[in-house]
Amino acid sequence: MPFRGLRNLSRIARFFALSALSAPLLWLLVHPASLFAETTPKNARKVVVRVDPEYPEFLRNGHFEGRVIVEATVLANGSVSNVEIKGGNPMFAEYATKAVMKWKYAPAPAQTVEQISFHFGTIPR
Repeated sequence: MPFRGLRNLSRIARFFALSALSAPLLWLLVHPASLFAETTPKNARKVVVRVDPEYPEFLRNGHFEGRVIVEATVLANGSVSNVEIKGGNPMFAEYATKAVMKWKYAPAPAQTVEQISFHFGTIPR
């Protein structure tokens, strides 16, 4: 019987530990940022015109979240000629692709490939 008291103590300790860990996550749900786009640090080209992807209401209301990683082929004049999905949640891939096709980069001497990561949902960890 003495072990039973320790088992209950363990449950209480786990509850408080989970509560302490979930408090920051709860704050993120209360104060969500809908979308984040970040380019990799190796990118040399500056984005002149950035269009955010659509985050459809039905996905937002369903609490669907995900990350999409794309590679954009950028011509010397700064326009995006091609976008290739490199990974992430396929539900959001179309929205990321459509947005990046509208991006404009600063002109450069040659064509480059830029990697972009989008996060749909709350603030990424």
